[in-house]
Amino acid sequence: MLTDTQVRGAKPCERARRIADRDGLYLQVDPRGGRYWRFNYRFSGKQKTLALGVYPDVSLAKARVRLGEARELLADGIDPSARKKEVTKTFEAVAREWHARWSALLLGRYADYVLKRLEADVFPSIGRMSPAEIPTAAFRDLVKKIEARGALEIARRVLQKCGQIMRYAVAHDYATRNPVVDVRPSDILRPRKRRHYPRVDAKELPALLAAIDAYVGGEHTRLALKLMALTFVRTSELIGARWAEFNMVTSRWDIPAERMKMKTPHIVPLSTQAKSILGHLKSISYGRDLVFPGDVNPEKPMSGNTLLFALYRMGYRGRMTGHGFRGVASTILHERAWPHAHIELQLAHQERDAISAAYNHALYLEPRAKMMQAWADHLDDVCRDVQENAWNPQQAAA
Repeated sequence: MLTDTQVRGAKPCERARRIADRDGLYLQVDPRGGRYWRFNYRFSGKQKTLALGVYPDVSLAKARVRLGEARELLADGIDPSARKKEVTKTFEAVAREWHARWSALLLGRYADYVLKRLEADVFPSIGRMSPAEIPTAAFRDLVKKIEARGALEIARRVLQKCGQIMRYAVAHDYATRNPVVDVRPSDILRPRKRRHYPRVDAKELPALLAAIDAYVGGEHTRLALKLMALTFVRTSELIGARWAEFNMVTSRWDIPAERMKMKTPHIVPLSTQAKSILGHLKSISYGRDLVFPGDVNPEKPMSGNTLLFALYRMGYRGRMTGHGFRGVASTILHERAWPHAHIELQLAHQERDAISAAYNHALYLEPRAKMMQAWADHLDDVCRDVQENAWNPQQAAA
């Protein structure tokens, strides 16, 4: 009979090997280190093998309990392998059951996207396995495979969804434990490199907005900063804007894929304040295609340094950049309890592949439009507080 020490110390070899226990039970050790409980028996004159679980998820003691249950079925003339097939659901079946319940609580097409993600990246690897027998290594390997093609954020989300499915499996007796709960993305996926841009905090925002309103430089520059604060797009996305991208009737700014960092289209719902600024800009566009033409060559967009140097002249060198408006908006919107998914979509932070690109750019448009209007109203409130308190922008920025 095996002991716990022998099972823990079982080492992989070049070929799969078996370590016998008793009554047909044995531990199979494969060359990659996987350890599986198996039971060999005969039924109707045929030699058969029954899988009893994966070590260490299934301990030696638990494997013996399952062995006893299988032998009881044999004593009653029942094939334990056939019985197991009758009662066992595959991971794919459990995942679809979970998805049907989970998706009923959602709006939009995000639920469709999640199912397509499972069908593309998860089911081919572990879909036919029983949730009770999937080792942690199987989840690790499938998300590493996703990471290898450059989709780091998708890999993180797939691991998260697998954890939710396995939690559902445990809750409904399809598995005894959740092997994903012991793994964090940082344990197996490389960290994402983040570039930190200088930006003001929420308390400094009133002074910044007052300084922009009082800016005496070029009108295009002042309005560009105001529109950036309202839309929190990237600097390159703002200064390259063309009038053909805007639809004032539907209150949408559709930025084409070729101008986006992620190379997929992006929609910016326009608040009434943003439309007002665009109306002013249109009146001084003189028929040009570009919303923000350069001073030297109006056929080319203004330089990104134009906005940065304007912030310098306002006293914000080292304290604020064009990109900083994105961080300020994200922080305040999260503090005001707007859904994280809506904020991230509006920031166009998602790593996207061909499948997700077809869904995400137009996801949650109605609630995002409400969020963008609420954000614009908040900036108006901030500016109103500045005026009522006779704020001196130059003194506040110093």
